[in-house]
Amino acid sequence: MAEFWIGHRRYRTKGEAREAVREVLYRYTVGSTVDEEEDHLLLLDLLDMHHEADDKIGPGVEAFAIAPPQRGPYPGFEVIRTDGSRIDFSYQTCLKPPTYRQQVLNVMRDEVKSATNAYFESRKAAGALVSDQSGTPLESTNTAVSYFRGPSFVDIAEEFAETVGGWESIEMTPSTEPGLGRFKDRNLADRWFSHHQERAVLGLLSTQENQRRPRR
Repeated sequence: MAEFWIGHRRYRTKGEAREAVREVLYRYTVGSTVDEEEDHLLLLDLLDMHHEADDKIGPGVEAFAIAPPQRGPYPGFEVIRTDGSRIDFSYQTCLKPPTYRQQVLNVMRDEVKSATNAYFESRKAAGALVSDQSGTPLESTNTAVSYFRGPSFVDIAEEFAETVGGWESIEMTPSTEPGLGRFKDRNLADRWFSHHQERAVLGLLSTQENQRRPRR
């Protein structure tokens, strides 16, 4: 069977990925908050795979909790948003195959990774590793490059897709990387890189601050 990915995590099969999520689900008691960072990050990446991720995330994710069973005997996951509201989500739904749009978005992020890495390195070299939101000094291991000061990454990507005829017009190569390919048309890849450079307003946040923001 084909490999399956949740964020950067590679699993031999979708079944193995499902078991990793279930292991998190049943390690906590109903009503408790998911308080291990690695578990929290796994659920963030999992939630990004939900077809209604934007609606589920709302203003941003503060934490995850274990929700009591709604149908049948099994508990589930619940998003605790930054405004205090809560909403449940099905991990089974998240594990369904990604849409073509989701696949292209993943490739687009990978195509501009060098730009976001260069931004981080330039801030580090300038001795400016501080949160642009709170002013808190940051450690290299606790820093995230964020789009919080301008259009979201998804907004930038959607603008570009519209200019080239829609998501289906962006062809990808087969992948041996983490669930990703690359733009088949390298001229189109260069156009995307330039578009991102023109529109992206990057900033630095702590990992925790970035986790609480909408994942777009």
